[in-house]
Amino acid sequence: MQQSETNIERAARTATRWATAEGWNPGLDDADRFLAADPGSFLATEHDGEIVATVSSALYGDSYAFIGFYIVRRDLRGRGIGSPLFQRALERAKGRVVGLDGVLEQQAYYERRGFVLAHRNVRWRATGGGERPDGLVELASVPFDELLAFDSRVFGSEREAFLRAWADRPPGHALACVHGGRLAGYGILRACRVGAKIGPLFADDQDVAETLLTGLLAAAGPGTEVFLDMPAPNQCAADLRSGREMEPSFETARMYLNGRPPEDVQRVFGVTTFEFG
Repeated sequence: MQQSETNIERAARTATRWATAEGWNPGLDDADRFLAADPGSFLATEHDGEIVATVSSALYGDSYAFIGFYIVRRDLRGRGIGSPLFQRALERAKGRVVGLDGVLEQQAYYERRGFVLAHRNVRWRATGGGERPDGLVELASVPFDELLAFDSRVFGSEREAFLRAWADRPPGHALACVHGGRLAGYGILRACRVGAKIGPLFADDQDVAETLLTGLLAAAGPGTEVFLDMPAPNQCAADLRSGREMEPSFETARMYLNGRPPEDVQRVFGVTTFEFG
């Protein structure tokens, strides 16, 4: 039986509330933006009228899906409630390549499901402030078709609906670098339960990423905690951190089922989200 829109919205609110309790620090309006990107993405298990488990299964075209928000209510864990719901998320993916960012303690569980480790993503904590550098423009000034093409090449799949919902930000919170009339990188800052997060931060090279990161930290404001999720295999991302005071705070296992998307990890200086890819 398909969920009504009301139940899907309820599942999304519950999932983000539980994610906050787990310390995952979702954005203040992530649920609304995720629902706008894929209205059917949130699934839940209910018992006696109460949600007892959540998961999301976001679809990107016919080839890629991403699973997140897989949470069982704390007092009911270990009772086999989650596995059938996770299977529903896989069924919604319908044979697509499926990605997820799992907490390290659950890596073996996903491996038993057939997922294969691709790499680690590490959350780094920085502090906002500074001046916005020259060479940045508002992302809204970039033609959307150009943004979509750039994002698709880096992300590994087209995600038009998601990008339209995600990129609509206040001035200064969605920035781009344009070189020679061509988009060379972009980044987005969003307010979270604690501080703010940058994601995505996609760039052709380290210099572009440095300019974008500096601009987004300036937008966050002095003293604001800012979090950035970086793929461990991107050495240029490690070099980007070397000149800054950044501390690791969290780590996930990026895993895939049914193959891998053609993601360009070397241009990913900041993952969009651990929940939607």
